[in-house]
Amino acid sequence: MNGCAKTICSPTNTAGLILAGGLARRMGLQVDKALLPLAGRPLLAHVLERLSSQVGQVVISANGDRDRFAAFGRPVLADLRSGFPGPLAGLEAAFAGTQADWILSVAVDLPFLPANLAEKMRAPLQQVCTDEAVVAVSGGRCHYVVALWPRSIAPLLTDALANGRLSLHDWFQSHPHRQAFFAAMGDEPDPFFNINRPTDLQVAEGLSVRQSATGAAPVAFTCTEVHT
Repeated sequence: MNGCAKTICSPTNTAGLILAGGLARRMGLQVDKALLPLAGRPLLAHVLERLSSQVGQVVISANGDRDRFAAFGRPVLADLRSGFPGPLAGLEAAFAGTQADWILSVAVDLPFLPANLAEKMRAPLQQVCTDEAVVAVSGGRCHYVVALWPRSIAPLLTDALANGRLSLHDWFQSHPHRQAFFAAMGDEPDPFFNINRPTDLQVAEGLSVRQSATGAAPVAFTCTEVHT
């Protein structure tokens, strides 16, 4: 790793951002997805467990009553603008509400995040001194919500939100970025398996039971390639 990359992005100057503002509508429920139970614990607890040791701090992006997340002991940051404009607004609030140079964003419905997520997301920054964002890729799919963001893009976020450009997909289509490619190991689940429907939750329950039975720790996934 070159010295510039160490200065640009390290665990101590990176904040984890858990995007937890969504309702479980596709689950047929009108409740916080973050609080849905998986293996006897809320989804949010699983994501916190996976992410906390990889970054300097973790904050939660959510609107409404912050007290519903009080038991988790993490700052809860509401959007700076009305209308629930989505993940980019959560990211904007995270830059305003922390001193972190980098933000590693994840969604609250990703209970199997790899133990080396932050390390692998930093890998492209080891190749060249850059302040471009990095997005995770697995199984031929870009997971735009799992991304490493430099503080230098904060003004661009504000501009995009002010002009109604709210889509994460559109953001990465129109801004230079790098990609970190993850590959599942053995019979482990896709590292970015997400829970949108009741059947997904059933699958996740089975995976959690299997991991508990084997005493398996969160999996460290290989990063097969990295490019711009």
